Amino acid sequence: MTALGDILARRIALEGPMRLDHYMAECLLHPDHGYYATRDPFGRAGDFITAPEISQMFGEMLGLCLAQVWLDQGRPAPFALAECGPGRGTLMADMLRAMRAVPGMTGAAQVHLVEASPTLRAAQRDRLRGHAVSWHDTVETLPGMPLFLVANEFFDALPIRQFERRGAMWAERQVGLAGDRLAPGLAPPVPFAPLQERLNDTREGDIVETCPAAEPIVAAIAGRIARHGGAAIFVDYGDWRSLGDTFQALKDHRPCDPFAAPGEADLTAHVAFEPLARAARAQGAAVSALVPQGVLLERLGITARAQALAQGLAGAALENHVAAHRRLTHPAEMGQLFRTLAIHPRQAPLPPGFDAAKV
Repeated sequence: MTALGDILARRIALEGPMRLDHYMAECLLHPDHGYYATRDPFGRAGDFITAPEISQMFGEMLGLCLAQVWLDQGRPAPFALAECGPGRGTLMADMLRAMRAVPGMTGAAQVHLVEASPTLRAAQRDRLRGHAVSWHDTVETLPGMPLFLVANEFFDALPIRQFERRGAMWAERQVGLAGDRLAPGLAPPVPFAPLQERLNDTREGDIVETCPAAEPIVAAIAGRIARHGGAAIFVDYGDWRSLGDTFQALKDHRPCDPFAAPGEADLTAHVAFEPLARAARAQGAAVSALVPQGVLLERLGITARAQALAQGLAGAALENHVAAHRRLTHPAEMGQLFRTLAIHPRQAPLPPGFDAAKV
């Protein structure tokens, strides 16, 4: 058992089983033993690799997408260029580099990063040296000005609740003790009003996940965009609606038991985009249709960019470059598993590469 595991086991012994979202929050954000509070998890030396670490092309495409939105909305100045969960700062650095090709844009940009980890803030400060950066613990403190925001693999790390259908009621998954080990279990089934509509598209034993923190975050972002202009692009693995158990742990680039080593493994779950879209619309913003990552990147011109970059490469460097393009775009890799959603003002054009929502 890890140090955090001992703390949680003692708490459960005193207070009883804890909700899964509370368990996730402790594992990821505990100030002394939490996963993100104690390490840089990115890259080959860490536990996973995200799209910005695979290739600079990912950030360049998103940066140019936001640049076109900025032009379409009349070049507002100043504006907030923001990222939620910015990792090492790689994505923001790549976006800023691409935006330099648009006269006046980087001069009007004020960079804001929403990051809770002191370890990752230090990495971001190093990567973005030369840029004035403001850090935020939450999106609530982002400034009231046009907001151009990205969130890549941010919502998948927010704590989730899990519910198993039992008749017309729902049994919530909890974390308890099996001897001296942490283990999942189920609370007695009860009616649960937020999932009442899911009785229409689920069967006995089906699992539905909810993310209590996600909708308030999206509401805060969308409210700023609806009032002041801008756009937000969310990229994450998931689908429109939650169905099934997607809770998972990753350590050293391999799946592992999410209850075996609290604080030592990354915990994530697939993102349900429907609640995010609903929260954005409730704030008066418009929402795109859900677009696969590979489709979006191809529409934004990633293949042309890949061909241009390949001109100066040979041997292993060229092979790695081609593999990176495939990994980001191919349906058998990240291209279909990862989905993208855009938020924009109702009166503004749709961000390039996205489709209009049907509802």
